Amino acid sequence: MFHKLLFIMSTVLTVASALVVLLNKNIMHACIALLGSLIGIAGLYLTLGADFVAATQLMVYVGGVVILMLFAVMLTGGQDFVSKTQKLFDLTPNMGNATSYSVGIVSAALFGMIIYGLTESSLSSIPKKDIDPNLIEASTLERLGELLLTDHVLAFEISSVLLLGALVGAAIIARPDRSTSSSANTSEEQ
Repeated sequence: MFHKLLFIMSTVLTVASALVVLLNKNIMHACIALLGSLIGIAGLYLTLGADFVAATQLMVYVGGVVILMLFAVMLTGGQDFVSKTQKLFDLTPNMGNATSYSVGIVSAALFGMIIYGLTESSLSSIPKKDIDPNLIEASTLERLGELLLTDHVLAFEISSVLLLGALVGAAIIARPDRSTSSSANTSEEQ
């Protein structure tokens, strides 16, 4: 029953969030919807018995969306939008509406189910008649973690250095160019 409910919730959240990403013109709302879609995909991976891929999906892609939103706000200036009603009555901005609260509740429930499914063995709660004998009999997280930190530690460390280089490169690209701003300041002073 748990896996059927997880599958249904993951499917609905993934498809609905993907449609919101396609149809929304606001970049921040599209990024939040992309976050929901990626959480739903992690749930689908968990229903397939790929708990390592589900955990990686949560850590890398869901965390990457948060960074994407931060870069989008930083690079676009991040000006606040204040409606006419808020200005007129000096109101504080709303934190959402009924739709955003319901999507948030469904996402939080699904996220909790995914975390619960990752802490328990993914295949232990499936009835024995439904388990394919070709599937791995234990959790893949423990085996892959052990392999990454023993036999394949060099590849793991090289990939971490590669990701660090990509982060430094992104920071250098996002940094404003000082040579053009300093030349513009000197021409204004003359």
